[in-house]
Amino acid sequence: MTGSSKADPSLKRLSFEPAMTDRPLRLPSLNALRVFQAVMQHRSFREAADELLVSPQAVSLQIKGLEDALGVVLFERKGRGIAPSEQAILLAHFVTAGFDEIAEGVRRVTRSSPRNRINVNASPYFATRHLLDRLARFRDILPDADLRLTTMVDLPDFARDDVDVAIQWGFGEWGQNDSCLLLRDLKVICCAPAIAARLHQPIDLLAETLLHPILHERLWFDVLSHLGTTLPDRTRAIRFQDAATMRRATLAGLGVGLLSSIDAGEDLASGRLVAPFGRDVMSDMPPEQVPGFYLVVPKSHRRVKQIATFCDWVEAEDWNTPHADIEGAIP
Repeated sequence: MTGSSKADPSLKRLSFEPAMTDRPLRLPSLNALRVFQAVMQHRSFREAADELLVSPQAVSLQIKGLEDALGVVLFERKGRGIAPSEQAILLAHFVTAGFDEIAEGVRRVTRSSPRNRINVNASPYFATRHLLDRLARFRDILPDADLRLTTMVDLPDFARDDVDVAIQWGFGEWGQNDSCLLLRDLKVICCAPAIAARLHQPIDLLAETLLHPILHERLWFDVLSHLGTTLPDRTRAIRFQDAATMRRATLAGLGVGLLSSIDAGEDLASGRLVAPFGRDVMSDMPPEQVPGFYLVVPKSHRRVKQIATFCDWVEAEDWNTPHADIEGAIP
């Protein structure tokens, strides 16, 4: 030791007080988080206020208080609109998951008897072409299940729409939910024979009306790019919400459609439609550009035995093998 009595300055940094991280985290109020969730869902203070039956000013005050409590900016005000910050987008994932957990807990403790209802939403096409013909197999596994099926095209809001599990068409982007690809939906370029007579190479498609699925308007862009053709920003197009309507429009000669393989097979066999570029256009496209049908379920829902049993059955089925009853199905 030296003879100096002067304290080492570095010792001033030492402290035996409890670290800040040891203190219990003070959470914002559930009411503020509920308001935040509504604003994130609607991207609007006014629409969130309408849902919550309060004034826009009350919503604004709740968000301001939440921002002050968290020490971050959650929304940027842009004229009459708002845009969530990166922190808001991150927080929203956890807030939504938390409210889902609370809702499921409340449902479970307020039922005096074990739950046997399973609310399923399925893509209309998947329901009619694949699911309905096989549900009897699931009933053999869980005969007492109260199965309720809806057929919304868009991914439902699981809490608001009271849906337990969904089977949706898309590209695997399902947020924080668990998901599993069940079946790739390989499309076939189809059109009426009169239109096919004008199609000699992929670039000829640009002169025709292209029938688009609203859920993914880039599908034609990806298909044409795969065929070596660039889709211009402006082309003649008609957009459809569901596969059945697009098929009818294709049969009516309104344009060139992208049909699922089962529909295309039936209409090609009958001669009502033609596949001018073959049936395997999408077979060697990058997997991320090929749509499919996905089992989508919130993580907390898997904890309910009946829902878990249904999910296990869906995942175990071989959806690539057509059910015997599909043959001869009514178009």
